[in-house]
Amino acid sequence: MDRIVGKKAPDFKMNTCDGDGNNFGKVELTDYQGKWLVMFFYPLDFTFVCPTEITAYSKRIEDFKKEGAEVLSVSVDSEHSHKAWINSSLGKVNFPMASDMTKQVSRDYGVLLEEDGVALRGLFIIDPEGIVRYSVIHDLNVGRSVDETIRVLKALKTGGLCPVDWDEGEKLL
Repeated sequence: MDRIVGKKAPDFKMNTCDGDGNNFGKVELTDYQGKWLVMFFYPLDFTFVCPTEITAYSKRIEDFKKEGAEVLSVSVDSEHSHKAWINSSLGKVNFPMASDMTKQVSRDYGVLLEEDGVALRGLFIIDPEGIVRYSVIHDLNVGRSVDETIRVLKALKTGGLCPVDWDEGEKLL
């Protein structure tokens, strides 16, 4: 798989369920033109680790908005599955949940486990010009850190050289 960090983000068009679990829609990469996008892939609805991540990102939505970023979650489940999950055990979330039923977006972003038909936990930060600036992909059993995602987003937005463990307000190199 070719690296995508530093390159134009692979285009996508997916069906969505809104975070209220009421409406279906569509989303594409161009919807985020001029904004930062934090897009994260998770394996499946109605699982164990996934709801902990989704609700954690949802609780921090104002922190993302403060940074001019939108959040989008993606799995290979249908938008109907997302709706059922929101309206049962997951509860309302503050961003759309996208459906990658064809698995093409997961494939394009290099997170698809072909043999299992699910996505690894992949997180991508895409800048306002549509360039992938950050990517982390890891195994299914470990959830991501929302604090680290926000820290990296802020670091990327500085445009400068950020040393290890840099945090907002600290000196750049």
